[in-house]
Amino acid sequence: MLKSMTGFGRAEQTLNEKSFLVEIKSLNGKQFELNLKIPPLLKSYEFDVRNMLQESLLRGTIDCYITIKQNGASKPVVINTDLIKAYYQQINALAGELGIDTNSVLSALLRLPEVVSPSNEILDEKDWKELKKVVEAALKELNHHRKEEGRSIETELALRIKNINAQEEKILKLEPERKEKMKDELIKMLEENVGKENYDPNRLEQELIYYIEKIDIREEQVRLKNHCEYFLTILNDKDEAKGKKLSFVLQEIGREINTTGAKAYDSAIQKCVVLMKDELEKAKEQILNVL
Repeated sequence: MLKSMTGFGRAEQTLNEKSFLVEIKSLNGKQFELNLKIPPLLKSYEFDVRNMLQESLLRGTIDCYITIKQNGASKPVVINTDLIKAYYQQINALAGELGIDTNSVLSALLRLPEVVSPSNEILDEKDWKELKKVVEAALKELNHHRKEEGRSIETELALRIKNINAQEEKILKLEPERKEKMKDELIKMLEENVGKENYDPNRLEQELIYYIEKIDIREEQVRLKNHCEYFLTILNDKDEAKGKKLSFVLQEIGREINTTGAKAYDSAIQKCVVLMKDELEKAKEQILNVL
């Protein structure tokens, strides 16, 4: 089964005085690219969060936002007493010179820069274990979305390969007729320009065989069929991450289609080639979003 790289997961939980909210969004990308936004409370666990996301999501452009709210409790702060004393000594000296009362100066001191700052509190081990469960729940929801979209992509890709195979079968039926048509056209051209009695039929037969072998497309059609079968085999693999492998096979399919078109010299076969290219481009668009 295929998995898409696109998905969204959200989970939240309230534990004691803390509320955890985790939102994860995933889009397609060549590698694993993570934009992680977490509160200072969680900084010591940042690498653990990153590892969880990478192990679960493997590839894609990921945006993860984690919010921790402390309900019914004041946020812990630290008062820099040394700094506030230094401020007070200078203000008190200045107030003495100016004859200003300093009885209500404390409220002003507390508003000065760096006097009051948030504490460096970190999430304890118990709360971290609970938060991990919330992250896992968000990842589970995201991966569910990935699987759902992957099913529709798989159906679409299988249809594109089926349509390419259908055109390949038409080309195989047109191939014998193409050779006879080319032979007749060359002989007619010689007769019109040189004259029927002025060329050696045996030499012409040899040259025709050499020429037709050069533009023979049977090998391309065999390889094309094999590539399509291999593509469908990969679709049914249990491996989750197979987008790159499928993309490489599509490149090989494209080479055989292009070579067929270059060698065809036949309008009916060229029409089949155009239709195959159209199906191939649609498959390439879909494969960009496969994990």
